[in-house]
Amino acid sequence: MGFPGTWMTESESMVYRVVPKCACSTIGQIMYYSDHGEFFDGDIHDAKAGIHKWALDASQGPITENVTARKSYAFTCVRNPYTRVLSSFFDKICGIQRNGRRYRGNLVPLLVQKYGIDVGGDDGKQEFDQIASFRRFLLFARDTIRWRRPMDPDIHWSAVSGHVSTFIINGGTYDNIIWTEQFNEGMQQVLNAVETPHKVDLAAIPRFNESEGHGPKRAHPVEDYFDDLSMHLMREIYKRDFDLFKYDFDNPGNKQPVGEIDLDEVHAKLGD
Repeated sequence: MGFPGTWMTESESMVYRVVPKCACSTIGQIMYYSDHGEFFDGDIHDAKAGIHKWALDASQGPITENVTARKSYAFTCVRNPYTRVLSSFFDKICGIQRNGRRYRGNLVPLLVQKYGIDVGGDDGKQEFDQIASFRRFLLFARDTIRWRRPMDPDIHWSAVSGHVSTFIINGGTYDNIIWTEQFNEGMQQVLNAVETPHKVDLAAIPRFNESEGHGPKRAHPVEDYFDDLSMHLMREIYKRDFDLFKYDFDNPGNKQPVGEIDLDEVHAKLGD
């Protein structure tokens, strides 16, 4: 199976397992900058050169050799399940994508028809009941993850632990797992541990949030979107994420982690 979703600098200074909706655009640009002294012109997800990606055939050999031999510092970045799934809803379900169309073509019409979700009209700019719509989306997300119906789960709302685990199962080892919520501290740890051709000044790095502006702004505090039933669904879908990455299940309003990530525990529980 190899190492899907894995990126590596051309200098092989660091290896990163991409997790969607967890600062991946910013991390990719930092990696690119650390090799070339400039940012990729555009969305780093579109880059076909200047950075190794598992999706590029020519990169698979170098990535496999590096990761299996543990030649470079390997890390990933995780995010609170409550804010991540909300972000996925507003970006992917309510938003118009970079190509000017809805995400995955017929996905939104399917959700409107089967789940009664409202997304703010054709352009996503009309007023709508965000809370009611999100809760229906969460039901859909659970159905895709639990029963793979009416479609397979999408990478943007499938569990973070699932993304993180493929790297371990196929022979990789993480040196660090950082939190989106404490990004500067975590990314500085990574940069302190590696030698890069170009020095990176984190304080001067812009945030590359490529999904920002796709969808409507969240109109309510995070906790308002989650009632008892929603929290039950969140536990069903994301229990491992809360447990392994030390997020507060009982308080959706607290996006900060509540403990330290135990790398040994992550490797043990996600490696079988």
